Amino acid sequence: MKKRVLVTGGAGFLGSHLCARLLKQECEVLCVDNFFTGMRRNIEPLLSEPAFEVMRHDVTFPLYVEVDEIYNLACPASPIHYQRDPIQTTKTSVLGAINMLGLAKRLHVRILQASTSEVYGDPDVHPQTEDYHGMVNMVGPRACYDEGKRCTETLFYDYRRQHRLDIRVARIFNTYGPNMHPQDGRVVSNFIVQALKGEPITIFGSGAQTRSFCYVDDLIDGLTRLMNVPQEDVDGPINLGNPAEMTMCELGQLVISLTGSRSRLEFRPLPQDDPRQRRPDISRARQLLHWTPKVSLEEGLNKTIDYFDALLANSREADKLVWKFPQ
Repeated sequence: MKKRVLVTGGAGFLGSHLCARLLKQECEVLCVDNFFTGMRRNIEPLLSEPAFEVMRHDVTFPLYVEVDEIYNLACPASPIHYQRDPIQTTKTSVLGAINMLGLAKRLHVRILQASTSEVYGDPDVHPQTEDYHGMVNMVGPRACYDEGKRCTETLFYDYRRQHRLDIRVARIFNTYGPNMHPQDGRVVSNFIVQALKGEPITIFGSGAQTRSFCYVDDLIDGLTRLMNVPQEDVDGPINLGNPAEMTMCELGQLVISLTGSRSRLEFRPLPQDDPRQRRPDISRARQLLHWTPKVSLEEGLNKTIDYFDALLANSREADKLVWKFPQ
């Protein structure tokens, strides 16, 4: 019998790629999403698969299904989206975790939580290791996401201690690739869309702040490896990300070069609590999961540029049709 896997947030950026990977691994996949930020076009290629099922559901409410594993990815992940309704963002993280942990407890199944590097806040330890407790402003505009994920991790480990639940926690660093929302406000999608449109590349602050970017295929490989590692080998959260670090100015210039754009860099004030640096220490992932990113930044960016170029071309064509045939 095929393993039946639940993916919450399955129509989102990471969730849609995870669903596709699980189908290739001959699993039955139940994709659950409320489509607040998830997009149906992300999962359209999967709808014809007999082993794929979609359910519209908000994880802040209990879910009663029968599955063999749970990946809990449901939560807006970009500042524009999670700050749009910060209370709902916190509810999605905390109530969603409680509901999915309750489901896993009832079914006696393994559950993986997609946490985030945002739990480290604006770090004073670099690179960030899993035993670093972070510097998070709990009353700032990013706190709904940062603190929501921190509370989620607490719940997961309390369920492990109190109920002996088989859990996994992945701390995901900046990830990019096809199926990103073109208006999610994240730096890679922002830069690529602006470059393809010939608009200024918006750099917040001096541009000296750093990030580390992992291509989505590598990240999904890390998630599935973490889910499948024996329970006794995992005693805490695992960083998943690419340790190759670069400044925002360097990324902006690279995107301009790869797209052949005439865009220029435009500097704007740095948002509150925006981290100055972010780079994962992936020693534990290398040791426990035998995992390391393989896709170079240039290769991954070219694939992502192709995706957004096609998306924008389709959008322009749709605009022409509307203009020709007004309704």
